Amino acid sequence: MSVEWRSPWEAGNSPEYAPIPPPPHPTYDLDQVVRLALDEDSAGIGDVTTLSTIPETTQAVASFLAKADGVLAGLAVADKVFAEVDPGLEVTWTHKDGDFVLKGTIFGSVRGSARSILVAERIALNFLQRMSGIATATHAMAAAVKDFPARILETRKTVPGLRVLDKWAVLIGGGVNHRIGLYDMVMIKNNHISAAGSVKAAVHSTLEYTRARGLKVPIEVEARTLQEVHEVLEVLQADPGCINRIMLDNMTRLDPTMPGGVDVQMLQSAMDLIKGHDVETEASGNVTLQTVERIGSTGVAFISCGALTHSVVALDISLRIHDS
Repeated sequence: MSVEWRSPWEAGNSPEYAPIPPPPHPTYDLDQVVRLALDEDSAGIGDVTTLSTIPETTQAVASFLAKADGVLAGLAVADKVFAEVDPGLEVTWTHKDGDFVLKGTIFGSVRGSARSILVAERIALNFLQRMSGIATATHAMAAAVKDFPARILETRKTVPGLRVLDKWAVLIGGGVNHRIGLYDMVMIKNNHISAAGSVKAAVHSTLEYTRARGLKVPIEVEARTLQEVHEVLEVLQADPGCINRIMLDNMTRLDPTMPGGVDVQMLQSAMDLIKGHDVETEASGNVTLQTVERIGSTGVAFISCGALTHSVVALDISLRIHDS
């Protein structure tokens, strides 16, 4: 199933201001998300403040202003908000998604009905600020590990309804996406292992299920101890290629006396065990901007960080109407 809002990227005609395509999702509909946000704000009644203070014929020009340094993300989403409120609004961007802007930068404008601009303002900014905050945090983490092979991943710890937008912002910030949802990867975590009885039992059941149904999805297995790493490797040795990635979960320990404020000895031991096996590695747990470089130095291929999306610091952006 294709969704219409993603078609410009799929057709190779992405907007100049949004060159990085959103992650694919079989059912996600951005137009519906935008309409829901606007309906939530107006409740079918409208903006009573704007209706009561601004004459219907008033025209205005407003500028987008970055009030902090950061990476822009979500311009196409803001565009959709303005178009949904009033197709007659003219939105112009002087920068694009992924651009790093400095505090004080004016990066776009909107021209048209003052009433329409004011109705769309907060919803457009909410999307822009959240996505730009995620992109900015991702950019900082990706820069911290630039000397190592590690790539930065987010998780499924996203705001309900905004999953695709949160993950899109990670891409714009220079990260890569983890699984989008429950449907596109088998991810055997601690609760699955506990319920199945062991790592081996969980993996064997997974292989039986996926192979019987012809499911072509990657398989990742979480290991919390070096013993569990051994178990995963035993399965791999018996059935090469059956597991795509091992998640090394919470194998670091915060320690202010260590470089980067983190002890990576256990993680490094796990990496030494895995060396030579044809399987990807992912580190998770205690990942911060302070610790990520040290974690990356172990040679792990991916580093996942839930805080990128569950503890977003929005980028400060305003929309200012010019004095008439």
